[in-house]
Amino acid sequence: TVSGMRRNMMACVALPTCPLAFAEAERYLPTLVGRLEGVLERCGLRDRDIVIRMTGCPNSCGRPSMGEIGFIGKAPGTYNMYLGGDFVGKRLNTLFAESVTEDQIIALLTPMFGKYAAEREKGEAFGDFVVRAGYVKPMTAGRLWWTLPQV
Repeated sequence: TVSGMRRNMMACVALPTCPLAFAEAERYLPTLVGRLEGVLERCGLRDRDIVIRMTGCPNSCGRPSMGEIGFIGKAPGTYNMYLGGDFVGKRLNTLFAESVTEDQIIALLTPMFGKYAAEREKGEAFGDFVVRAGYVKPMTAGRLWWTLPQV
């Protein structure tokens, strides 16, 4: 069966189709999600819906700012990582880490997924949890999205 994260993933076409892309998105996101599914399985979260989005450049055609987890490509294999969007798309996410690679993404998200599995409130989505747990502050207005976070 398809995992909750895979059900909720979205990416722009990026390389090689888009001449604006700095990094992979559509061809790479399934690979990243595959690695994250292993972590989610170990945490008992495989079927939990988590919105993950990726785009190959700041034009954001894959709408990464709307994901509970979002990535914007900076260079081949390197992304800015955003957290804290809400599941239904009413709150934008916030910059969490800059210029991260796949291994760094896994290393950052693994303990968060473990903590989410152990400490989430009933019905709490991952994006809401990372805000409540203090990983990021909530994005209160779209005009503030490009500012650096105060975590």
